[in-house]
Amino acid sequence: MTTMTSRTAMHLGLALTAAVAVVPLADLATADSIASHVRDAYPHWSASEVAKDRTAITAYLGIVGLLGIPCWLWAIRWARRGSRHALALAGTLFAAGSCLALFGLTYASAPYDRVLPLSYGLLGLLPCLAGLAAVVLLRRERSASRATAPAPTGAAPSRVR
Repeated sequence: MTTMTSRTAMHLGLALTAAVAVVPLADLATADSIASHVRDAYPHWSASEVAKDRTAITAYLGIVGLLGIPCWLWAIRWARRGSRHALALAGTLFAAGSCLALFGLTYASAPYDRVLPLSYGLLGLLPCLAGLAAVVLLRRERSASRATAPAPTGAAPSRVR
């Protein structure tokens, strides 16, 4: 049985983030569910007003996704190097990403129940799950490496009472 490593979880998070960034653009070209969401909130708006709001929502989703990609690459790089700060970086990025995803899931502005369609808010949580897994796995890997690390040379013997 193969176990997942923190870097595997981070690569999964990177792939999910890239997918989350591309899905709104694909939707814009096909089903256009974001425009339907805007029309449901503003039935009296003209097609050009709906298009402006749809474009703003789509741009927001794409930009947030694109900003997540360098964050994942940064965390992967530090983890690969074995940086002692990789856990702190991953934890900070996880917290920031989760706050942003929860904001997208819950932000409401009249007459919207939610500004982002629910499906996009939920989709934005997927990279957060990979981020949580990465943080937990980094913590376990760090603990395991400390437990198996040899004592520094010239260290005073430990005293057990």
